[in-house]
Amino acid sequence: MTKAFVFGKFLPFHKGHEAMINFALTKCDFLTVLVCCSDKEKIQDKSRKTWIEKAFEKEKNIEIRTINYLESELPNTSESSESVSKLWSDVFKKELPDYSLLITSEEYGNFVASFMNIQHIVFDINKKLYPVSASAIRNDVFNNWQYVPNSVKPDLLLKVVILGTECTGKTALTKKLAKYFNCSFVSEAGRDIIANSNAFTYNDLYLVATEHAKRIDKSILADSPLVIIDSDIHTTKSYSLFMFEKELEISTDIYNSNRANIYLYLNNDVEYIQDGTRLSEIERNLLDLSHRQVLTDHNIEIIEIKGNWEERFEMAVDQINKLIRSNRNKYWA
Repeated sequence: MTKAFVFGKFLPFHKGHEAMINFALTKCDFLTVLVCCSDKEKIQDKSRKTWIEKAFEKEKNIEIRTINYLESELPNTSESSESVSKLWSDVFKKELPDYSLLITSEEYGNFVASFMNIQHIVFDINKKLYPVSASAIRNDVFNNWQYVPNSVKPDLLLKVVILGTECTGKTALTKKLAKYFNCSFVSEAGRDIIANSNAFTYNDLYLVATEHAKRIDKSILADSPLVIIDSDIHTTKSYSLFMFEKELEISTDIYNSNRANIYLYLNNDVEYIQDGTRLSEIERNLLDLSHRQVLTDHNIEIIEIKGNWEERFEMAVDQINKLIRSNRNKYWA
């Protein structure tokens, strides 16, 4: 029985790693993937392990292990070094004493295998199949999103929700922002299911909540790490309280699908336009208070967006750019 292993930081796991693991599975009877996590890295071992497990959940002859180490004790480098390889080979020999094969996409794999006295097989060392690296994704996830596996996307996706009462320009702003950032957007399920704000049932709100969550979940697999979402579950819950004086009980899965990175709330300081399907202006303003109260009750911190249409757009762009910058520092710096 041939036992083989691959190792790496998988920070993040990408399609080049995925291809290497698939290749390794063809060269052995059983494969171990070692996820090496240092004390200085912000993405925890559990997340990295889960990414790979989900990608290979149908594969039986594989296991994913984590090795947590201190950078003060073990060097953290991607350079090919005999001395560094010797230290890591000692760790691997202790972890995998009866393994006879190593598969890597790096030159230092030769050193590690030599010190372990096992065979080394190289896979796509010139990165021709997948011209990407984990550092490239960390530095620019937008231009490397096509190399991020579906198992990783939910953790790297940035969700921006546009909120506000009726007639505040949520849909128009959502589409304009999506065009500006060249990203996907989620349309408001409520307007598709409930054509008239004055004529719907309590049960219709469950349909809205379910459909909107499905749309958000589907957006995770889109071609951009940023998605702009028109309204969310808090709006639906607010309508339930405002129109029926009843709490809308929804599943944890639906609520989790709606979780976002930032919530941009459009102030009702714009001209009210009645198209025949909206609440009256007085009701619209009362609904605004209801929305805000529901958000407060759920500990949702909002960012107020106000002014004329152009000012709203500029404020929203600024907040999203801040999110993108802070997210890079949060996960990778």
